[in-house]
Amino acid sequence: MSDKYIVSARKYRPSTFRSVVGQQSLTHTLKTAIASGRLAHAYLFCGPRGVGKTTCARIFAKTINCEHPTPEGEACNECTSCKAFNEQRSYNINELDAASNNSVDNIRDLTEQVRIPPQTGRYRVFIIDEVHMLSQAAFNAFLKTLEEPPEYAIYDPATTEKQKVIPTILSRCQIYDFARITVPDIVQQLQYVCEQESIEAEPAALNVIAQKADGAMRDALSIFDQVAASTQGHITYQSALENLNVLDYDYYFRLVDTFLGGNVNEALLIYKEIRDKGFDSQFFINGLAQHMRDLMVASTPQTRKLLEMNDEVAQRYGQQSAKLSPAFYYRALDLCNTCDLNYRNASSKQLLVELTLIKLCQLVTPQPQQAAQPPIQKIAAQPAAQPRPATPSQASQPQASQPQAAAPQATQSAQSAPPPAAPHPAATRPAAPAPRPAPRAAGNAPRIMVNVPNPTVAAPAPAAVAATLRNEPFTGEQLMEAWNGYINAHPQERALVTTMSYSQPKRGDSDVHYVMTVGSPTEQKNVEEHKTELMKFLCDAVKNDSLMLDVKVSEVPIDTPKILSPREVVEQIKQHNPNFTHFIKDFDLGLA
Repeated sequence: MSDKYIVSARKYRPSTFRSVVGQQSLTHTLKTAIASGRLAHAYLFCGPRGVGKTTCARIFAKTINCEHPTPEGEACNECTSCKAFNEQRSYNINELDAASNNSVDNIRDLTEQVRIPPQTGRYRVFIIDEVHMLSQAAFNAFLKTLEEPPEYAIYDPATTEKQKVIPTILSRCQIYDFARITVPDIVQQLQYVCEQESIEAEPAALNVIAQKADGAMRDALSIFDQVAASTQGHITYQSALENLNVLDYDYYFRLVDTFLGGNVNEALLIYKEIRDKGFDSQFFINGLAQHMRDLMVASTPQTRKLLEMNDEVAQRYGQQSAKLSPAFYYRALDLCNTCDLNYRNASSKQLLVELTLIKLCQLVTPQPQQAAQPPIQKIAAQPAAQPRPATPSQASQPQASQPQAAAPQATQSAQSAPPPAAPHPAATRPAAPAPRPAPRAAGNAPRIMVNVPNPTVAAPAPAAVAATLRNEPFTGEQLMEAWNGYINAHPQERALVTTMSYSQPKRGDSDVHYVMTVGSPTEQKNVEEHKTELMKFLCDAVKNDSLMLDVKVSEVPIDTPKILSPREVVEQIKQHNPNFTHFIKDFDLGLA
């Protein structure tokens, strides 16, 4: 009959400071204190769940009572005290669960136990788990014995919420903050467990388990047991995804590729595929935000060390991040965060996520004014039109078939005439009129510019299309001048222009990014409804198509002018001018 099965979290629980995972600096401090005999009467271990707080407290209690400690400051595991501890029959270690024993009576019982000196060994250690769960009265009862305990008593409370422990307790303890265990450290420990248990596991699968554990070694070992049981000792990446209900990052890589290509249809189909697998939409959007964050981190060598993943996956992130710009990361993260914030209150959550994906696909696609470029390419591909009858002004130009003697005159005319101005980027649009002829130079033939498509010129490349965007620099004063111009040009939009009058835009994180802060969500919605027309007006005014405007609701109340109805206007006039009432009656205006 086989031995009774023990879960990995218990079987591989550290028994020495050296075997504690991810807390090297803290365990080194404890070993140094033990070796030098500089022991405090109270230690407070703080940190997230599953990082080794109670484990280190037990190892600490065993080591300070060890009869023959090693030169490295570890317990020998051979003496009577160590054997009693390993067999869980040591009377020098007392544990109290404050989550279920949090009353004054429980602390009084603890105080009575403190009075009993150790029968073997030198110290009695009192470990109090989740000490923040003690009641206020229990904390007060604990203060006196914690401040002046017997010389053989050492208190070792542990908590996951240090902020809930009263300051008078904190001031009486040496505080040790345990850190979250990193993904590489968890993966290394899981590989050690695989070797001991003769389990085959793919590195990518162990990485998924480590990320799912969120910095807790105990959680990682529990998840590992779950996946190992379902795979019968052969853990693959795909089996880990299926057992843990984790969304494969390959979906996110495919989505970013659709964002780069502006393929809205493919992005929506990928989202449908994810929903069909049973994943929650908010879980998906949070995963997409995390993916964008990882891409941003992988874009520079300085921040690449922040990626908590194996080298193969990190290399893939680096390859995709090279295709993106910093502006894309920032805008994409903002869109994902906004979607997450609005998800709870959205009546159609699927539509909210789909709209976010559509906006992400438009981050790198051509602007609306560029969409009219294909007709120009189509015209350029057509054969040249038949020559039209020459006008008198065209007839005055020197022709190619004229005698060679006309060449010097043409050269002189070209030198004396002013060079044509470079066309504005907006002039390349289909809707723009043809360029006017250059002014006639004195004493020379008129210079006529004819916009005739050349069939030999190839269609412009996408990069050339993007170059047609206007990108002239502008100042904040120029923007405010355009802002006030829109207000003056739209007096009929009373609610909008009133909001624009007191909520003027402020410069954001770049020269082309501005933020408008309004006083209420209603005003924000009103501005968003007119934002397309407003942005077109502002971009045309400053001649810059990269201008961005974000509308946000202020966190503090804003004093906004009240918009009066026509009836209220009449009433105010009556209050300031009583004769206005007689004027209304005399002329029978019907305003009273």
